[in-house]
Amino acid sequence: MVELAGRISGLSPEEVKTAEVDLRGRLEGGGPLEIKGKINPLSKDLLVDLNVKFSDIELSPMTPYSGKYVGYTIEKGKVSMDLRYVIVKRKLESQNKIFFDQLTLGDRIESPGATKLPVKLAISLLKDPKGEIRLDLPVGGSLDDPKFSVFGVVMQIIGNLLVKAATSPFALLGAVFGGGEHLEYLEFDYGSADIKGPNENKINTLIKILQQRPGIKLDIEGHVDPEKDGEGLRQLTFDRKVKAQKAKEMAKKGQSAASVDEITIESVEYPKYLKMAYKEEKFPKPKTIIGLDKDIPVPEMEKLMMTHIVIEETDLRSLASHRTAKVRDALLKAGIESERVFIVEPKSLAPEKKENLKDSRINFKIR
Repeated sequence: MVELAGRISGLSPEEVKTAEVDLRGRLEGGGPLEIKGKINPLSKDLLVDLNVKFSDIELSPMTPYSGKYVGYTIEKGKVSMDLRYVIVKRKLESQNKIFFDQLTLGDRIESPGATKLPVKLAISLLKDPKGEIRLDLPVGGSLDDPKFSVFGVVMQIIGNLLVKAATSPFALLGAVFGGGEHLEYLEFDYGSADIKGPNENKINTLIKILQQRPGIKLDIEGHVDPEKDGEGLRQLTFDRKVKAQKAKEMAKKGQSAASVDEITIESVEYPKYLKMAYKEEKFPKPKTIIGLDKDIPVPEMEKLMMTHIVIEETDLRSLASHRTAKVRDALLKAGIESERVFIVEPKSLAPEKKENLKDSRINFKIR
């Protein structure tokens, strides 16, 4: 600290009296500093209530330290700090508001002491569209505790941020945008790729995150539950066969629907269209004595049709791809740049098992 000027007035050994502090100056090679508040350093129990502000500290000169402990040079950036420290009866409570402006890491530096945690990813997760990072780090403790260190606690908090960036980036983002780990995936109805209900809310939150964190990219990996999605696709195929009969009838009357899936069949007309669909099926059907197709009840027609619908692995892969494509298209439609969104080919159709999660889902990964 250089060019320090100001006053400390009213120093007293009396317990109830405090001195006023008003100091101003600048950091050598940096911006202005300001220290204001009240102290009573001569009392039996130290009393401090101070605000300390440092502004526009250039970070690039700190490259020797960042190279050693972070493993990167600092290309550019400034930091400002707004600190409030209150000590009453040797108990410290503090607020450490730290503001990074345009913090940009440069070249990699090999250092045995550098952290292995993803510092660049953490910066991308924290940096807003203006290139700013704002941290609010509260610290408290007893001055009589020999293990207590303000710097140590602050570094532990920053270390925890880096660990979260590496292991639970969505939890870190969730603290800002809401959603947390639940943003890591979308669950789907079996056999379906439709984005609806809670999934729509998640997509909207992801869009907001990508808009507010321009430095991050998103991987999308689609999966299926081979058994349950297979049954879902079988049911969907069956329903489309029945609805297609009504679509044909509507077309003859000059009516049309945007797609077969949008057609609704009422319960009273269902047997009619089911029978029409059943007639078109090529599998062997029960015959009468004279060789004609036998009329059978609705449940038996349903059972025979469902039995002869075969779902291949290619159908399941197509479903997984359809899911990822729908999510990607929703993000691109919202204005997210295509170079930030990647569809990743899964190692297996079924995802890694997770408790309370359906296998019929998409997983997201931030990088």
